[in-house]
Amino acid sequence: MSDDLVVLRPQGLYCPPGDFWIDPWRRVDRAIVTHAHADHARSGHGHYLATAVSAGVLRARLGDIRLQGLAYGEVIEHHGVRVSLHPAGHVLGSAQVRLEHGGRVWVASGDYHLRGDAPPGEAANPTCDAFEPVRCDTFITESTFGLPIYRWRPEAEVFGQIDAWWRDNAAAGRPSLLQAYSFGKAQRLLAGVDPAVGPIAVHPTVDAINRAYRDAGVDLPATRRIDDLSPAERGRALLITPPSARQGLWLGERADAGPEPAVAFASGWMAVRSARRRPGLDRGFVLSDHADWPGLQRAIAATGAERVIVTHGQEEVMVRWLREQGLDAGRFPTPYGQDEASDND
Repeated sequence: MSDDLVVLRPQGLYCPPGDFWIDPWRRVDRAIVTHAHADHARSGHGHYLATAVSAGVLRARLGDIRLQGLAYGEVIEHHGVRVSLHPAGHVLGSAQVRLEHGGRVWVASGDYHLRGDAPPGEAANPTCDAFEPVRCDTFITESTFGLPIYRWRPEAEVFGQIDAWWRDNAAAGRPSLLQAYSFGKAQRLLAGVDPAVGPIAVHPTVDAINRAYRDAGVDLPATRRIDDLSPAERGRALLITPPSARQGLWLGERADAGPEPAVAFASGWMAVRSARRRPGLDRGFVLSDHADWPGLQRAIAATGAERVIVTHGQEEVMVRWLREQGLDAGRFPTPYGQDEASDND
C-alpha cells in the first residue's frame, strides 16, 4: 500500500513520512535501533535513536555513536510522526517501535520474548523489562521460532536442569562449560543459576556486557576470571563462554588445568534433537530470549492488529496461520533473526 507507515527498502525497514529507518542493515542517516544484537544494530549510521537503558550496551558494541536515548513510553515527534519505544522483553533495553501518523498506528516489534504459558506483561526475563502489548492497526512481528514445535518449558524447570548438571559435574571435580551468546543469554543465565553451587567465571566478551548490565542496575552474581580460579575451584566452577570462543585458548593449557570440562549449550535451537547432537556437546538446554509459538500468538492477539507483517524467521508458516485466523497478513523478508542461530552477539 502506498500510504504504509513502514515499507521494505534495500537498506531495511523505512518510514516514508518520517524519513527514518528501523534496524537498517545498511548505513543510513537516521536509524531507530530496537536493541543491540549485531543483526539489528549496525555501525555507521548518522544518528541513532534507542532506549536510554540500552545506551551502555550499544556503545560497548558500536563505539562512539551519536545516540539519542528515550525512556520507555516517552514520545517524540519527527516530521509529523509520533514515535515511542516500548518494552520487548528480549534483552536489556530491547524495544518495540510505535509509530503514529495520520490516524494510523503501526508497531514494529524488533525481537521479543514472553512466556508461552503466561499473559503478555508478565515478566519472563529478570534482566530486562517485560514485553508490553501495544495496541495498533498494523503489527510487524518477528517469527524466529514461528513453528508449533517450539514451546518453551517453564523457566524454573530449565534452570533446575542446569543447576543439577552443574552440581553433578562439581561433585565429580569436573568444570561445567556453558556456551551462551555473550549479550542477553549469558546475563539471563547468570541471573537464573544457583551461585551457591560453586564459583562462576565468564569469558572476557561476556564480562564486558555484564558491566553494562550492572551499570544499568541489573543484579547479577559475582563472576571471576578463569585465570583467578585455583585448580580446586575450577573443578567446581561454571564457565560461561560464547560458542565461538576458542575453548583451549580461553581455558589455558596449564599443567594444572585439571579434567576436561563438561560442555553444554543454552539456546532455543536446542529444542531440535539434531542440534542437541552437535559435536562436542554433552548437553543442550532449551532456553530462548525469543517468543515461542504460543507466545507469538498471544503477543499478536494482544495488539488487536487487523494487519500483521511477519519478518525474520518462519515467515511463510506464520503468515498462513494468521490468514487462517482471518487477519490480513504478509511478510517483510529481512536478514534478521540470526542471533539464536549463529554467534553474532
